[in-house]
Amino acid sequence: MSDADSDRHLPSAVPIDAYGNGGFRFADMSHRGSLLCLPDSMRAWPVERADQIDEQALALVFSNADRIDTLIIGTGREVILFPNPLRDKLRALGIVVDAMQTGPAIRVYNIMIGEGRRVAAGLIAVS
Repeated sequence: MSDADSDRHLPSAVPIDAYGNGGFRFADMSHRGSLLCLPDSMRAWPVERADQIDEQALALVFSNADRIDTLIIGTGREVILFPNPLRDKLRALGIVVDAMQTGPAIRVYNIMIGEGRRVAAGLIAVS
């Protein structure tokens, strides 16, 4: 992803309508690749595998921590344990992390934004 691509985003959080085939559908649009959803935007996320999730991949979550209570991580088809050091850094900022496969993560994310909760999500695309 180029620097120009990293600046492109939808300036609001909306429910995700569908996923698969390497991307997502939401707000009458489609996006190919992984997705980072923040309380005020949705943008491309250069993560293809759960082991690529690190502080750099979550930099926007850290910089928006004052507006996030929960971070949902969609790990693709894998089931992983979210790394404790990263979980601890987020917890110190008041953010609870819940990692699960991408399908269930989308369902939880949609419910939480529907309830007006302060939620973010990092969603790895699945084929």
